[in-house]
Amino acid sequence: MRFQFMTALITALFFSISWPVFAEEKKFVGINACRDCHEEQYDTFMKYSKKADSFLEIKKMEKSLTSEEYAECFECHTTGYGKPGGFVSESQTPDLKNPGCEVCHGPGSVHVETEDPDDIITEITMDHCVVCHDKGRIDEFNFTPLVYSGAH
Repeated sequence: MRFQFMTALITALFFSISWPVFAEEKKFVGINACRDCHEEQYDTFMKYSKKADSFLEIKKMEKSLTSEEYAECFECHTTGYGKPGGFVSESQTPDLKNPGCEVCHGPGSVHVETEDPDDIITEITMDHCVVCHDKGRIDEFNFTPLVYSGAH
């Protein structure tokens, strides 16, 4: 009986402390949610980054691709495709149709609420870039990954 009580008490304590972590799943919010607090970075990104409107590039090719091939492009030409709360379609998630801040910095919903830098990825490395800028894509599409491609 005492063992069961202690087990229940420890379990209750664990969930009371960690419940906010479980309840607050980070979601994608789109680049416009970043604009208010990071206006200078937003403006620079929109002006200089090639990926800021790269959805247009796959849109141009849509007719020459199968629906499966077209959908494969979403992984790198949208924000959060295939992830919870990420890009679904132009009509359902228009704010996520281009790669934005969250492609590199991760889902921003918690950061937008707390404004705490610990709630977003702040240290970007090449490991983040090679998700899209891998050797196969570099060779196939003849582009070079740029860590500072006009984003900041």
